[in-house]
Amino acid sequence: MAKPNDIALIGSESLLAREVRDLVATSGDDISLRLIASDDEQPGALTRVGDEPAVITGLNAESLLDARAVILAGSPESSRKALEFLGDPPDAAIVDLTASAEERPDARLRAPIVETELEEDPADAAVHVIAHPAAIALALFLRRLHANDPIRSSVIQIFAPASEFGAKGVAELQHQTVSLLSFKNMPKEIFDAQLSFNMLARYGDAAPVSLEQAELRIERHLASLLALPGEGTHAPMPSIRLIQAPVFHGYSFSAWVEFADTPDMEALESSLSVDFIEVRGGDFEPPTNVGQAGQSGIAVGGITPDRNNPDAVWFWFVADNVRLAAENAIAVVRQLV
Repeated sequence: MAKPNDIALIGSESLLAREVRDLVATSGDDISLRLIASDDEQPGALTRVGDEPAVITGLNAESLLDARAVILAGSPESSRKALEFLGDPPDAAIVDLTASAEERPDARLRAPIVETELEEDPADAAVHVIAHPAAIALALFLRRLHANDPIRSSVIQIFAPASEFGAKGVAELQHQTVSLLSFKNMPKEIFDAQLSFNMLARYGDAAPVSLEQAELRIERHLASLLALPGEGTHAPMPSIRLIQAPVFHGYSFSAWVEFADTPDMEALESSLSVDFIEVRGGDFEPPTNVGQAGQSGIAVGGITPDRNNPDAVWFWFVADNVRLAAENAIAVVRQLV
C-alpha cells in the first residue's frame, strides 16, 4: 500500500535527484521517496536514501501508481514518458525540475523561497515547474534590494556552470580538460565548442540547446518571479547576459545596480542580509561558487560603489544551482503533503 507521503523521484541518479535524496534524508521530513530510473539509468540497481537501502525501479504506469507527487529530475525523455503515464489531468501532483511541463496550461512556475505571499493555495496546482535556479537567485537578490532602496535599473552578467546540463555537462568539461592536456580530440556533444580553459558567449551550432534559449528561459522566469506579490514587488527587470564559464558547479553573478537615490552603503549591506541571503562585508573575502557548494540561498559580497555614478553599486553573488533547485522542489513537496 502506498504511503500518504509517498513521492516518486524520476531520474534518481541525476545530479538534481541526488541532491533531492540528500535533502530528504537530512531534513527529518516524513517523506518516503520511491526511486524510479530515467532512460539512461539501470532499473533494479541498489542504492541508498540516507542510511536506508533503496532499489531503483523502472519507469512505467505501475511504478507511478498512487504516488502523492512525482518529481521529474531525469532526462527530458523520461519526463515526457512520465507525463504521458500520469495523464491529463495528472493522477498525481507533478514537481518538474526539467522544464518539460512548462508549456502545459495547468503548469505553475514555482520558487517557494521567493514567494512571500501567495494569492491561492499552492496545492491547487496540478503541475509545479521549478523556476530556473539563476532566475530564483536573481529574484531573491533584486526583490530584497528593491524593497529597501528602489532600483532604477540594473545590468547583470550571469556565469553558468557545466552542471546546468547535469552529469553529461560536467563529464564533457572534465574530458575536454584531460584531452587538451593530452593533445587529443575533445568531446563536444553538449557545448559543440571548447569550454575548457575558455569562456563562451555562444555554443556551437550543433549544441542540443543554445545559450540564447537558456538566457530567454531565465529572463522569462525572472519576469514572473519579480511580479509575484509581497516584498520587493515590481523590481524593474534587469538587462542580463548569460556566459558559459569553464566551471563545474555553481552560478556566479556580476551585478551593476543603479538606485533611485545615492544609497548608504552600510544600511544597504545590513538590509540585504535576510533568510537565504548571506552578506559578506568588506572585511571578508567575496564569496565563490566553489565555497557556496552545498549551501542554501545566495552569498553576496564584493559590494563596491561605482566610481563614476554615485547612485550605482557593484555586487558579486553566487549560488549552488543544483542545491537551489532541489531545495525549492522539496519546499513544494512539503506544501503538497
